[in-house]
Amino acid sequence: MLDFDGSLAEIVPRPELAAPVPGAGEVLAALVGRYRVVAIVTGRRSEELEERLPVTGLRVLGVYGLEGRRVSLPLERARAAAGVVPEAWVEDKGATLAVHYRQAPDAVRAREALLEALAPVAREAGLELLEGKMVLELAPAGRARKGGAVLELARELDLQALLYAGDDVADLEAFEALDALEREGALVVRVAVEGPETPEPLVRAADVVVPGPDGLVELLARLA
Repeated sequence: MLDFDGSLAEIVPRPELAAPVPGAGEVLAALVGRYRVVAIVTGRRSEELEERLPVTGLRVLGVYGLEGRRVSLPLERARAAAGVVPEAWVEDKGATLAVHYRQAPDAVRAREALLEALAPVAREAGLELLEGKMVLELAPAGRARKGGAVLELARELDLQALLYAGDDVADLEAFEALDALEREGALVVRVAVEGPETPEPLVRAADVVVPGPDGLVELLARLA
């Protein structure tokens, strides 16, 4: 199970510009032919991944596994709050709202301003405010996200061995899911895809660290 942005694709200024690194599609196709399941667990909508990785047999768990669970989201309030940073913009994913600020000239100040502006929006709507790489996300409170998606798929297929690779804060939840599966007797491998913005806790929790998406593709090619 693999993350996409920052793991199979380089981080880019806007999400629509992201593309898998060379060789990613080919190695995933080879893995699909060999393993019980190969899945992408992503914050993106599944159709976006299916366009970028048209690999037959590849499973995509979109919007952190929350896809299809439409909830009431304060879109206009989030847009108004995001206005404190002129370069910020809001992406409506259906199950979550993502506020991107990568274009802001001062990312530190933009983050602080957005956290302050969005916190009451999240609180009043009963949502959680989650952090990622140059993005803040309003998501349903108390819902399992990447970790829940990993556990659900692993138990659906009764998997006895599992590798997960990711590069961001949300991927820590997937690592925690692997911890739970390991306690149940499964063989697990936690892979951190290291880049300039990879959180240190993810690197510390990993069994294997690879240098960026190209490093992950190289690792996967050895398993194909």
